Amino acid sequence: MTDATTAVSTTPSKEPKKAKGPTPDFDKLAPKRSYLNRRKRKDVAMHVLIVAAFIVALIPLISVLWTVIANGVGRLDGYFLTHNMRGIVGGNPANGTTNEYGGIYHAMMGTLEITLGALIISVPIGIFTSIYLVEYSSKGKLYHAISFFVDIMSGVPSIVAGLFAFSLFSVICGKGTYNGLVGAVALSVLMIPTVVRSSEEMLKIVPNDLREASYALGVTKSRTITKVVLRTALSGIVSGVLLAIARVIGETAPLLIAAGTISSTNFNLFSGRMMSLPVYIYNEYQQGSATCTVNAVNCVPGIRMERAWAASLVLIILVLLLNLIGRLVAKIFAVDDSQK
Repeated sequence: MTDATTAVSTTPSKEPKKAKGPTPDFDKLAPKRSYLNRRKRKDVAMHVLIVAAFIVALIPLISVLWTVIANGVGRLDGYFLTHNMRGIVGGNPANGTTNEYGGIYHAMMGTLEITLGALIISVPIGIFTSIYLVEYSSKGKLYHAISFFVDIMSGVPSIVAGLFAFSLFSVICGKGTYNGLVGAVALSVLMIPTVVRSSEEMLKIVPNDLREASYALGVTKSRTITKVVLRTALSGIVSGVLLAIARVIGETAPLLIAAGTISSTNFNLFSGRMMSLPVYIYNEYQQGSATCTVNAVNCVPGIRMERAWAASLVLIILVLLLNLIGRLVAKIFAVDDSQK
């Protein structure tokens, strides 16, 4: 009896096929040392050029800030911020005092009230217009007409806006109507195009996926716009509104025509002339040096220029505070993408 042997079949190992032709030399494709050195030199040159351009752009800004601070900080004090120009004549102090030369309280309050009035008028109109252009319009004739007139309004000179507001209220309320509301309407004409364009761009960059997700859940279009679209674009809209405020808060010509000038404080936006900081600065500058008589006591010939510089510094500080408040609001309401 023979034992059964099992035959073990072995399969021959498959060797990898050798590539046909010569092996490419990748070292030849590597950039040469001269090319890399040339790129480094170009990179350093462009870096230096960009830094130099940044420094050149900063020089006018720093120069303006330094000039305003150096000339305005001397007159800026508590009295200057809390008193108006009632009873101030020339370079003499008020009511026989020795150091009371008038202040900007009335102009500061007028600037805040007029700017707030313009904000209340222009922001709803601008946002509603941008919502229509982005969410509701079919880009027909009305869309192109609105876009055309918004572009035209953005190029309107500020003095024309002042003349328009003054003429409008002269027709409605009678000739010679000067009050803060007229000035607010004039500034709103200048603010609306900026608010419309900035809000429109912010609404356009909101992803359509958010809208479609809201519609898929059965949310109405109006609620989607208010709760999803505007909520997402809020920080950008706030930035656009701040840009519009910066555009108009320093305007002089429209307020000089529409709101007039006054030396006392007027808190009523709807009645009486109202002073603003730009108009105050203009009046102090254009009057020039004060004339002091021979027997004048404590008369300061250059007091008007000192008040103009100090008011300019306050105006810059107001713009800075508004920007800081706007950035804080934008940060609070910004969409948090860190948690997903």
